Amino acid sequence: MGTFHVTESGKTLVTLIPGDGIGPEVVDSAVRIIEATGAPIEWEERHAGERVFLEGQASGVRQDTIDSIRKTRVVMKGPLGTPVGYGEKSANVTLRKLFETYGNIRPAREYPGVKTPYSGRGIDLVVVRENVEDLYAGIEYMLTPGVAQGLKLISRKGTEKIVRLAFELARAEGRESVVAMSKANIMKMTEGTLKSVFEQVAPEYDDIESWHVIVDNAAHQLVKLPEQYSVLVTTNMNGDILSDLSSALIGGLGFAPSANIGNEVFIAEAVHGSAPKYAGRDVINPTAMILSGVMMLRHLGLFDEASLVENAVITTLEEGKVMTRDVVGDERQGGTIGYTNEIIKNLGRKPTAWTVREYAPIKLPQLGDAPDFVKVTSRQVCGVDIFIESASDKISIGQSLERICEGRDLYLKMVDSRGTMLYPPNDVMTDTVDAWRARFMLRDDAGELSDAQLIDLLQAVAAEHMWAHVEKLQRFEGEDGFTKAQGED
Repeated sequence: MGTFHVTESGKTLVTLIPGDGIGPEVVDSAVRIIEATGAPIEWEERHAGERVFLEGQASGVRQDTIDSIRKTRVVMKGPLGTPVGYGEKSANVTLRKLFETYGNIRPAREYPGVKTPYSGRGIDLVVVRENVEDLYAGIEYMLTPGVAQGLKLISRKGTEKIVRLAFELARAEGRESVVAMSKANIMKMTEGTLKSVFEQVAPEYDDIESWHVIVDNAAHQLVKLPEQYSVLVTTNMNGDILSDLSSALIGGLGFAPSANIGNEVFIAEAVHGSAPKYAGRDVINPTAMILSGVMMLRHLGLFDEASLVENAVITTLEEGKVMTRDVVGDERQGGTIGYTNEIIKNLGRKPTAWTVREYAPIKLPQLGDAPDFVKVTSRQVCGVDIFIESASDKISIGQSLERICEGRDLYLKMVDSRGTMLYPPNDVMTDTVDAWRARFMLRDDAGELSDAQLIDLLQAVAAEHMWAHVEKLQRFEGEDGFTKAQGED
């Protein structure tokens, strides 16, 4: 855990990023309420997002903002926009990656006074989403003019951090179960890493019930019977989708707080976007930002102040005297400011039929800094996949590549298109594109493919075909570190 920056007045300094669109309004609401509790916090305002992109900063984050976060280690941030035609990445992703906030925690709990089709079901769950790798690493290529590729990167270390965070959060919040959700049945190495790590770590938390669900079934179950879940842990893209689904069950993104958490830096932010068309109109629901501030207070150890705010929010919703338009329509619309004032008025009160959970500090996983987190005693490069571009047919391509193998220590094992083996010839009926994968294996399976052999093969292939990229095929501890194509033996 990073050390917080305490000012001369004895208060904790927090980096405050108002954000874009409705951001300044909802952030101001959260700040006013937190200050009304007397929480010992000082704010250091900095900027990121749309205005910074327009200044010509490609990352969307100013250097003085980065410097402030390195100092304070705690951020409260409004939604950030990316104007069309500016920036290479979103400023949100930039901040998460810069400070290794590897866990995204998104609670979804039923609130009184917020009518939904699920009202009365007692929904009370938290999605714990891996936050910095997976497809969101953003590593993409055009293999050919008409075929795109994205690399799905899942590390054993990153996965263990998020799995342990989920179990530690369950303990800190007194929850009884953690469920892993993955697509391990299809992506056995990437998504499969989540499943296998989860099953290895779970026995260390024998006080918590645990099981695994295939993610498409999880989405089905979340709609059908959401009250069966408490803590859900999943990979980055799955978590992004499932957490938005979860927020819809309890009233929408206006009630969806979140925290980006790492071992050094904590960033509180609402899940919703900047909604520029509503900016400055005093109509937006600030609850998600306020409850994100509650999560920040607990991270700072200010549990009493956090409970004060949460109880006041729930009391306000329960009484329903002043509500925002998204909850009750225009008739009793109290506006962002009026709703905030009502919450401040209710500080110190408790709702009649809703209980704030008891929270303890989360024990964050400490896995060390070594990049080679997984060490092996044996490894073998046994072949190579070469991705080529060709408008020719599968027979011509396969025969050409087999001729190239003559006199070499490698043989052509198969050629596929979009993961389906088409050569050696078979009766598969599938459309093809101009991106092909050719798999070459050593004739002597016990041998080792040298870089010199690989380069020699690549040069021979390049003399007849345009190639896009190469993947070494490796075995670790005698197990294949690569998957087979559909139809490959």
